[in-house]
Amino acid sequence: MGKDSKNQNMKWWQLSLFGVGCTIGTGFFLGSSIGIRTAGPAVLILFVIAAIGTYFVYDGLAKLTANKAENGAFRTYAKQAFGKWAGFSIGWIYWSAEMLIMGSQLTALSIFTKFWFPSIPLWIFAAICGVLGLGVLLIGTSGINKLENIFALIKISAILMFIVIGVLAVTGALDGTRDPQMPTEYFPKGILGLWSALIFAFYAFGGIEVMGLMGTQLKDKTEAPKAGKVMLLLLTIIYLGSIGLAVMLVSWKVFTGEESTFVVAWDNYNIPLVADIFNGALIIGGFSTMVAALYGVTSILVNLSEDGDAPKVFSKKGKLKVPIPAFILTASGLLASIIFSLLMPDSIYEYITTGAGLMLLYNWLFILLSANRLLKPRFIGKMKYYLGLLFILLAVSGTLYSKEIRPGFFISLGFVLVIGVFALIKNAGWKKKDSLSMGTLFEKLEKP
Repeated sequence: MGKDSKNQNMKWWQLSLFGVGCTIGTGFFLGSSIGIRTAGPAVLILFVIAAIGTYFVYDGLAKLTANKAENGAFRTYAKQAFGKWAGFSIGWIYWSAEMLIMGSQLTALSIFTKFWFPSIPLWIFAAICGVLGLGVLLIGTSGINKLENIFALIKISAILMFIVIGVLAVTGALDGTRDPQMPTEYFPKGILGLWSALIFAFYAFGGIEVMGLMGTQLKDKTEAPKAGKVMLLLLTIIYLGSIGLAVMLVSWKVFTGEESTFVVAWDNYNIPLVADIFNGALIIGGFSTMVAALYGVTSILVNLSEDGDAPKVFSKKGKLKVPIPAFILTASGLLASIIFSLLMPDSIYEYITTGAGLMLLYNWLFILLSANRLLKPRFIGKMKYYLGLLFILLAVSGTLYSKEIRPGFFISLGFVLVIGVFALIKNAGWKKKDSLSMGTLFEKLEKP
């Protein structure tokens, strides 16, 4: 999955659509429901904050890409900014986090599919979706981009349909079993409720780091910032419009993390085929984000191997568009993730995936720090990156005020600590190697 000059002809709007395709998924369809339950109607404020924070992160990543596109994207920039330990740590944190999350994505896909086939076991659907996702990975970068663009258009169309029907319902033009439940209290859980729900708003924007990896395929790298601006503007409008209508259609108290925001919102309305259409959109959304994640982890694994931070075998090229050893490891990780998600108690696996989600935000922190160091922005640029850091730290620290996701915070720190120990060991080896290299150089210079 290295550079291929023949494929570097992507236009900025294609990257925007790719970003929408790899972002709108279970993090939004299910996470927004948990966010509403945790914060109430005021969750809309959190989505604005998360959108701004995400924009600052992507702005840094896009400008780094425009300045010098790198295969490893965010991990390569971290290495350039802070040293080999940073590139090693960020790469493995990202790989571990995505592999852990994919099990939950496949489980969610299986649950959505049971809407149509309730008697078939979950693991069968999970296995089918996993095999299909790996199959898509084999078609290469250009094929994945085209597929994600199609998925993006389908998801946007479904959500826009929800918004149109929602407006008709709120204005009284659509008959339901009872009138829309307009909010009467906007901050039912207070400031702490808002704080602890901020993480779910950020989860809905997860996926922009994959845009950084795909950004190397742009024909004009300087258009990377424009692609991100359009994508984030589109996502923000869609998110605010759909969630705003959802809390107008039904009481915020009926939302749970077990059903999609849209499914809950339409419980009071008997509209033929709407439930089936949205269920299809949920499946497409979950599948497309999983495919993007598979592309991301495989690309990072290959890049780690090329840099010597993973065994060289994982970057060994063959006839396929993906190095076979890297593909096998990704497939094995996906299989293990499916098994864990189906066998572990729900609460324990939820803690693990929450921790993995936090680990992805740690990568966002490094993107901001790397941009600040490498780009050397002026005052306004620095303030953007510092504000982005503040928003992400608020989201991470907010998990401590929620009993449901607090264990995930400590699990994420545990993973970071383990990877950090390996980074320290590797760093000691690098220093020793550099010292020996310098010694050899001085010996050659001293010889007559």
